[in-house]
Amino acid sequence: MASNVKPVLGYAIFYVKDVAKSVDFYAKAFGYNVRRLDESHRWGELESGQTTIAFTPKHQHETDELTGEVQVPKSDVHRPPMELCFIYSDVDAAFKRAVENGAVAVREPEDKKDWGQRVGYVRDIDGMLVRMGSYVKSPKED
Repeated sequence: MASNVKPVLGYAIFYVKDVAKSVDFYAKAFGYNVRRLDESHRWGELESGQTTIAFTPKHQHETDELTGEVQVPKSDVHRPPMELCFIYSDVDAAFKRAVENGAVAVREPEDKKDWGQRVGYVRDIDGMLVRMGSYVKSPKED
C-alpha cells in the first residue's frame, strides 16, 4: 500500500571550490545565518527555513565515481538547468547588499509584469547564477 506521506525538500546543495569561503559569502551577501561548518571544511550549512542550503566540494572521491563529476557551465552564457531564487520583501536593498559583499551584478532588479515579481540576478563567487526576487503577486493584488 502506497504511503500518503509527501516528501520535504531538505537540502539545496551547492558544489563549490571552497566550502568555508562560500558559507561566509552567502551569509554576508544574502543574509543567512550559518548553521554549521564542519572542521574539515567539506560541509557547511545555512539556515533558510524548512530547506537547508548546504555546500560541499565540487570533487569528492566518495561520489564522483558513483554519480559522476560535477559539470560547471563553460561560460557566463551557459547555465545549469536549475535556478536558485532567494525571496526578499525589499529586493533592491538585498541586491545592493549582495553586490557590496562580493556578488557580481548580472541584472539590476526590475518588475516582471508577466508574473508579478520584482527580480534581479547576481553571480556568486563560484559563478553560480542567483535570482533575487520578491514574492509573486497574485492577480488579485494588482
